[in-house]
Amino acid sequence: MKQKLIALFFIFYITSLASTSSLYKSLKLKDKMTYDVFKNAVKGASKIKGIKSQYLTVIDFTKPSTEPRFFVMDLKKKKLLYYTYVSHGKNSGKVLATKFSNTPNSFQSSLGFFVTDTQPYFGNFGYSLRLKGLENRFNSNAYDRAIVIHGADYASKTYIDQMGFLGRTLGCPAIPTELSKEVIDLLSDNSIVFIAGNDNKYLKESRFIN
Repeated sequence: MKQKLIALFFIFYITSLASTSSLYKSLKLKDKMTYDVFKNAVKGASKIKGIKSQYLTVIDFTKPSTEPRFFVMDLKKKKLLYYTYVSHGKNSGKVLATKFSNTPNSFQSSLGFFVTDTQPYFGNFGYSLRLKGLENRFNSNAYDRAIVIHGADYASKTYIDQMGFLGRTLGCPAIPTELSKEVIDLLSDNSIVFIAGNDNKYLKESRFIN
């Protein structure tokens, strides 16, 4: 019962904001994330039931990997908590992710809305947090594909300076190692993650943003 009340509060909080644009301004995102990406993230998050977290994470694959594109926002406090680098799948593209897939062994990133698993775990990539995809055809295989948030040395400004682009993954969103544990601990247990990308099929067919 308590979780349901918290979930209802979170959905009500998002949908009852004076306007999405005012929240966008409060978070000072103008030079970091386009309004369209933010609007889709907030709109989709408001449709997800059973959420008890005040945090919304956006991974913005419309931006190149040489720019910070991993955002963790506290919607209740209207504060941007993390703004950092994040890797995409090696078969999605080099500097910019242009190809996305829900297929196992595609080694591509998936788009859409996810919720985080209840507990982090130690896996092949160290301390990690599984993502559960909520959208059929776009990311519903994420859990079985072991798509996880994890830390990586190649998800860093140092790697970009050396190679000219960020290191890539088998499909996981990897973030800088020095931030990974605190981010994972914050986001564990049913937090919403939205992965955005320039993909017309997703933009036209996602039930969360349409």
